[in-house]
Amino acid sequence: MTCQGKVSINDTSGAEAGADMGAEVRAALAGDPPSLPCKYFYDDRGSRLFQEITRLPEYYQTRTEESVLERVADEVVAAVGARELVELGSGSGRKIRLLLDAMARAGHLERCVLFDINERDLEQSVRALGRDYPQARVRGVVGDFTQGFAGVGPGGGRIAALFGGTIGNLHPRDVPAFLARVADLLEEGDGFLVGIDLVKDKRVLEAAYNDAAGVTARFNRNILQVMNDRLGADFDPSAFDHVAFYDEQNAWIEMRLRARRAQGVRIPGAGVDLRLAPGDEIRTEISCKYSRASLEAKLPGTGLRLGQWHADQANRFALALLVRDPEARR
Repeated sequence: MTCQGKVSINDTSGAEAGADMGAEVRAALAGDPPSLPCKYFYDDRGSRLFQEITRLPEYYQTRTEESVLERVADEVVAAVGARELVELGSGSGRKIRLLLDAMARAGHLERCVLFDINERDLEQSVRALGRDYPQARVRGVVGDFTQGFAGVGPGGGRIAALFGGTIGNLHPRDVPAFLARVADLLEEGDGFLVGIDLVKDKRVLEAAYNDAAGVTARFNRNILQVMNDRLGADFDPSAFDHVAFYDEQNAWIEMRLRARRAQGVRIPGAGVDLRLAPGDEIRTEISCKYSRASLEAKLPGTGLRLGQWHADQANRFALALLVRDPEARR
């Protein structure tokens, strides 16, 4: 699909996406614990619910990250000499605009690429940014960043960004390989700006995922509706309780759905028949929390080194600028 002027959308997800989803869900449900890939939260309804979550009083992440970025955006852009921004995520909200505004102030804004799994959100974001930043060529690429970055193209004068603590949704063992793939998008001196939710008091963390209004619970249960819509499953989302807790040993928040009653669920598109007893749980997300030291421990061999570290005064959230350095890859 191509839009008018200097905005465009490329879908690199492939015709086998439905079959791939079925195989992925089947493998995840066969794991220990049984799980569902958290990327499937983000259908249109899930994306709207998540935007609602970011405005909740308990959810400190978004407003804290924005305050840090507002303070350091010009410094980050200057360090990289960025002419192109690649955001892993299709946001047209304040965070990406803070970076684009800094690039525009430096007189270097030429291109913006948004990479996201939700095509409708991506198209809306590309159109909005193309309208508001007419000096830039704005392009959208539909894809799953856990699988690769087909369609993004080579770097040079590029800053990539992954906001919102989203890197925490990757299992820690998968982070170095992910960072190495990002490094392959960059040329020497290019940067990767990563939002990092930091280890902190357990009560603060658990409150952020168990909001009083129940929005996160609705967001969590919506993944079952995605299974119904896309794989022909017959989940009853109302038959599951939202569970979120902080696992201090692993330094991650874990979200689960707990069956309220015995039930059988068919998922034809994944070739799965589930038998659930009361209290059985399906893990839907991990959200790892990092320190500066634990993030740096993931960098050796990736081709990236830590160039800048910016945290808020209360040390709740940080932005890490990782710089492409060929000497950092073994």
